Amino acid sequence: MPAWKGKSRGKPLGYRIFVSVLRTGGVIPAYILLRIVTFYYLIFSFKSSKYAFNYFYKRHGYGVLKCLYKIYQNYNLLGESIIDKVVIRSGIPNKFTFNLDGIENLHKIAALKRGGLLLTAHIGNWETASHLLSDIDARINIVTFDGEDPGIKEYLNSVTGKSRMNFIYIKDDLSHLFKINEALLDNEFVCMPADRFLEGNKTITVKFLGADAKFPLGPFLLASKFGVPVSFVYGMKESTRHYHFYASEIKEYPYLEKDDLLQQIVKDFVDDMEVKVKKYPEQWYNYYNFWQE
Repeated sequence: MPAWKGKSRGKPLGYRIFVSVLRTGGVIPAYILLRIVTFYYLIFSFKSSKYAFNYFYKRHGYGVLKCLYKIYQNYNLLGESIIDKVVIRSGIPNKFTFNLDGIENLHKIAALKRGGLLLTAHIGNWETASHLLSDIDARINIVTFDGEDPGIKEYLNSVTGKSRMNFIYIKDDLSHLFKINEALLDNEFVCMPADRFLEGNKTITVKFLGADAKFPLGPFLLASKFGVPVSFVYGMKESTRHYHFYASEIKEYPYLEKDDLLQQIVKDFVDDMEVKVKKYPEQWYNYYNFWQE
C-alpha cells in the first residue's frame, strides 16, 4: 500500500526567492507570493491532493467544494509555517504573538530532573512555537526524519543560523536510539512526532477520526521503557500573526504494568491529537494513505 516516504518537497531556488522577498518586503508580500505557489500545488500535486481530499471528505464529512477549499487552505498554511519558521529563526523583524497554554507543565517536568518526553504530531507548527521554550531548565532535543533536500537544508542553515534545539535525525543504523537514551538519562527533553512511520517500522492500530489507523510504535515504547514524564505539545496558528502553544498535563502511569502502560499512553495521545485535528483540521499536514484505505 502507499506509505509515507519521509521526504519533503521543494527546491533551494524556491526558498531563496521567498527569503529574498522576506528580507526586502517582510512577511505579508511573502504570503501573497505563497498564494500563487499554493494554487500550483493544488492543481499539479495530484497524489497529495487526493489523500488530502479523502481526509477532508471521509474523516470530516465536508462536501466536494469545501474539500477543495480546505486543501488550498492546508497547502497555504503549510507554506506559511515554513515562512514563519525562517522569519523567527533568522531574526527577521516580525509581529508574531503567542498564547502559552500549559507551559507550566514543562517547567514542572524540568524541575523533576528525570528527563521528559514531548510527543507531538505533524499538525500546526511546533518548531516555530518552540523558540518560546528557551527558559525551560532542560535541553530540548527534537527527533525527526532527515528527509529534507540537502541543498535546502544547507541554505536554510546559512540563513537562519544554528537552531536553539538539538536535532536527532532518525538513521537506518538505529544510532538515533542511543542519542535518545543518552538525552533522557541526562535529564533532557526529547520531542518527537508520533503520527507517522516509515515502511517496515513497527506500528499499532488505533481508532482515529472514526476509522482504524496505524501509528508508529516507537515513541510509545520509549515512554513505557524509560518511565519519564510525558506531555503532548503543539503550536497552532490561529491568525496571520498569532500562534497558540499547547502543552498537556503531565502523563505518568506508575500504577500500570508495561503492556497496559503502552496501550494507555497510545490512547491518551491519539485522543488528544484527535481533539486538535478536529479544532484545526486545515493544519494537519498528512499527504499519504494514513488510514490505508
